[in-house]
Amino acid sequence: MPSLTFLGAAGTVTGSKYLIDTGDHRVLVDCGLFQGLKALRLRNWQPLPLAATSIDAVILTHAHLDHCGYLPRLVSEGFKGRVFCTPGTKDLCSLVLPDSARIQEEDARDANRHQYSKHHPALPLYTADDAERALQRLQPVGYERPVPVAPGVDVEFINAGHLLGSAFARVRIGDRTVLFGGDLGRYGRPVLPDPSPVATADVLLLESTYGDRLHPPDDDGARLAEIVNAVAARGGKLIIPSFAIGRAEEVLYWLKRLEDTKRIPVLPVYVDSPMAAKALQFYSQRADELDPDVRPESRRVCAFCTQRMTTVSSAQQSKDLVASRQPAIVIASSGMATGGRVLYHLQSVLPNPKHTILFVGFQAAGTRGRALLEGATAVRIKGRDVPVAATIEHLNSMSAHADAGEILRWLSGFTTPPKQTWLVHGEPTALTALQQRIVAEKGWTANIAEYQQRVEI
Repeated sequence: MPSLTFLGAAGTVTGSKYLIDTGDHRVLVDCGLFQGLKALRLRNWQPLPLAATSIDAVILTHAHLDHCGYLPRLVSEGFKGRVFCTPGTKDLCSLVLPDSARIQEEDARDANRHQYSKHHPALPLYTADDAERALQRLQPVGYERPVPVAPGVDVEFINAGHLLGSAFARVRIGDRTVLFGGDLGRYGRPVLPDPSPVATADVLLLESTYGDRLHPPDDDGARLAEIVNAVAARGGKLIIPSFAIGRAEEVLYWLKRLEDTKRIPVLPVYVDSPMAAKALQFYSQRADELDPDVRPESRRVCAFCTQRMTTVSSAQQSKDLVASRQPAIVIASSGMATGGRVLYHLQSVLPNPKHTILFVGFQAAGTRGRALLEGATAVRIKGRDVPVAATIEHLNSMSAHADAGEILRWLSGFTTPPKQTWLVHGEPTALTALQQRIVAEKGWTANIAEYQQRVEI
């Protein structure tokens, strides 16, 4: 019988990789990086339990690094098949994969220069050349258009409402259907449409990031307005570590809306992420895939631009912005403060109480973002301990992941329960809580996937 092996996002929210083995062919669904705790990050360096050359094809649900960021490493190890994804995912991968390679190369250079790595010399997980070769393997496929990816294996993408191009991957293996949930989007949120319903599947893989909690009710931006007004009154900077694709767009949407309704002052807003600036262009080019409420009347109109928005392109411009003492709002990646330009902003503002750091998404265990939210008095950045005196805030309302109630709402679209339901992409408490709710409210059997567990499907 065909089998499914959980090679990532099992007992954790990162490193999504699921291997389908039909006996004759192998297909990998998602190819993500492990992030966060060192024990998880070390898995990126461990060889997969199969040769990359034995994988016929890869299917990507979307372009976040924890779902696509291992792809250049797979290519460097000899994978030569095609990578199936939506056109939107292909667009965004063209940004995130080279950027990931650049950051890893920079981190390796910094580690060698300052000698804070145990490895001599420190090497990147993959290079810019590996990322470019991975991009050449991407095969875009539109939504709801079944295509063969290997003999006896077809895939169909269904809009997941999580990110531009994000999808559920409905994989048919003979007479069996396996639905890979990827990441489930939310209902009634700006920028993206609601996740599409699915009626049936023999096997379901269901993300559980917020399986143990509910997001705060929508306050129409009231809390964000309070945070902006407070830091503006202190004459400080508001630094927003943000995922460059997806989250930055929603942050800008709300800042623009609050400006337009005169609920916050008009401040300089800097997007200090070349990747986020390019992603904004892709969102604008694919306006027909966005929620109707945010589609501009003309393609010449920017749906996300505040009155004084500037995109920061060069490294020198970024350095000048870090050095500036003028009040401003700065959106910079990465969203969990694990790398990228935001680290230089944090080094500058964390020791000063007039500034504020606002996290607008999930912060995985082991990341600087999680440490700051949990009250760290200092964080280590670029080999130095940086004291924390700035105000630390968190807005969960902008999360692009469905909460427990929204997950159950999406499950209500099934006309019959799957024969197998596997809970993935969640930390242990979230997985257990969601399992209990599904059993209690749906009457389904729900299993919690374990790392490297293999099951027949």
